[in-house]
Amino acid sequence: MTIPKATRATILPCLRYRDAPAAIDWLCKTLGFKATLVVPNEDGTIAHAQLSYGNGMVMLSSIFDTDYGRLLKQPAQLGMVVTQTAYLIVNDADEVHARCVQAGAPIEMPLQDEDYGGRGFTCRDPEGHVWSIGTYDPWEH
Repeated sequence: MTIPKATRATILPCLRYRDAPAAIDWLCKTLGFKATLVVPNEDGTIAHAQLSYGNGMVMLSSIFDTDYGRLLKQPAQLGMVVTQTAYLIVNDADEVHARCVQAGAPIEMPLQDEDYGGRGFTCRDPEGHVWSIGTYDPWEH
């Protein structure tokens, strides 16, 4: 049996973007991530980036034609269907919702109080990745 490493977070979503610099800017300004490491290539693409949020993190890069890259498709290549999403736990879902609306994010599921607790909504980032955002904290239930 594998024992998780004793670290801040043991599962990190990994994303790819056609315009990774713009995605980093949007994720930081709109959702409140902090770019803790950005490794640019000479051509302006992003080899690797780490964006933190509290004790969580996402890693992302530009799209590259590599063995790993060929395992993945972008939402635009699949009719805007995704096979995974990320849930961002926030203190104030209404505030983040307002920033997303102001940034032009498509709201896929409206801001609402959930039957199981918390308040949240679901939106897309500029390249179609789906983000669920809310106050529900599964560690408290």
